[in-house]
Amino acid sequence: MSDEQYRLWRAGNDWYDANYTNPSHIDPTIYDHDLNPGAVAWFKATAVHLIDRVEDYLEILAAHDVSCVRVESTNPGKIIYEDSEQVVVVPWESGKPGGHEL
Repeated sequence: MSDEQYRLWRAGNDWYDANYTNPSHIDPTIYDHDLNPGAVAWFKATAVHLIDRVEDYLEILAAHDVSCVRVESTNPGKIIYEDSEQVVVVPWESGKPGGHEL
């Protein structure tokens, strides 16, 4: 990353650290690969103030030819953590009842 990209990345991470709950601070095992394989956090659609700030990260990825897509889902997996702004889920397994690939 360039110095400017690093500055934007660091400032973004610092802002997120100060402005929303880190689920692993509530439950240190939340991202444990054995307990919660593939656990991933999703912002809720109502957390616009958090989603809007993702743009700087997308610009950094694009500058380095890293493709990404926005994914939205009403049922991304088994919820293992939830607060007013996000959920952490273990994704549904493809081929299982109620499951799908994202």
